[in-house]
Amino acid sequence: MTWKSLVAGLACLLAAHPTIWAQLPATQNQYVEAGAKLELLFSKGCVLTEGVAAGHDGNMYFSDITFSSDCTDEKGAIEAGHIWRFNPRTGKTTVFRSPSGMSNGIKFDAAGNMLAAEGADYGGRRVIRTDMKTGKSYIIASRFEGKPFNAPNDITLDEKGRIYFSDPRYLGPETVDQPVMAVYRIDLDGSIHRIITDAGKPNGVCISPDQQTLYVVSNDNGATGTLPEGAPTKKGRMALMAYDLAADGTAKFRKMLVDYAPEDGPDGLIADSQGNLWVAVRDLTRPGIYCYSPSGKELAYIETEVPTNVGFGRGADSKTLYITAGKSLYRIRTKVSGYELK
Repeated sequence: MTWKSLVAGLACLLAAHPTIWAQLPATQNQYVEAGAKLELLFSKGCVLTEGVAAGHDGNMYFSDITFSSDCTDEKGAIEAGHIWRFNPRTGKTTVFRSPSGMSNGIKFDAAGNMLAAEGADYGGRRVIRTDMKTGKSYIIASRFEGKPFNAPNDITLDEKGRIYFSDPRYLGPETVDQPVMAVYRIDLDGSIHRIITDAGKPNGVCISPDQQTLYVVSNDNGATGTLPEGAPTKKGRMALMAYDLAADGTAKFRKMLVDYAPEDGPDGLIADSQGNLWVAVRDLTRPGIYCYSPSGKELAYIETEVPTNVGFGRGADSKTLYITAGKSLYRIRTKVSGYELK
């Protein structure tokens, strides 16, 4: 089954049964509230919602990735990607930014600035920082060794203020210009460093609360663009991995925590205040949000449609887990708080 046919099938299912996933209970244990159910908050994305993150203003922000092959109007004009803003207090969702540069992963730094990884498929192929007080945005990474990035995908930060991002390629007509799909670090002086080259096709990235580990997801679908319907591909590494993170920001492979092959692996992930990982796993035989210990032991499971990313709320909302999946945004109550930068 191709990526495009899978998305189309899920869209048809949700159109016929818009609340089907909102009724699924979570695994009952010490990590998820007893009786907690997924609550559907938004379902108006074009193809794929992604990158949900809590702003310092109490709102949740998430990307709407508008595939150029699917998201066009009656005249053939391509939607330019959007960032949506969900207000937990009012329940309303509004467009925060459009065009989005085909943003994917979103995070907020300790000062409250938004960081967005802009991908390919007519996107910016860069990382930008937005001052949420003034609305002005700044390009902080667009090239490495004089060449454009492949398609920045996900972002994480350490407590020193350094930014880490993954750079795979899944779709888009642009050339693939970097020699490897890698993870990069942006230092406080603006310099950019390629720090991981052995992660397969890196997607989600997350730094542990103790700052000792950089978790990296590999989700290698075997292609860097849209293929004809039915074209065979060979998947690569599908895994959740742990890298030792040194004080200087370099990283060294430690171990594979979970190997999902031959099924699809994870996408995005987030850490809670206890150091556990909440991971959006795209395994079609058991899709959902998995909670893992730092050693990779499964602690909890929340069944969802095929998910893309997760993010905890902030402040009074810190025990709410938000989930992007398909064209939608969901939430569910947990018994643990999300980890927040200090």
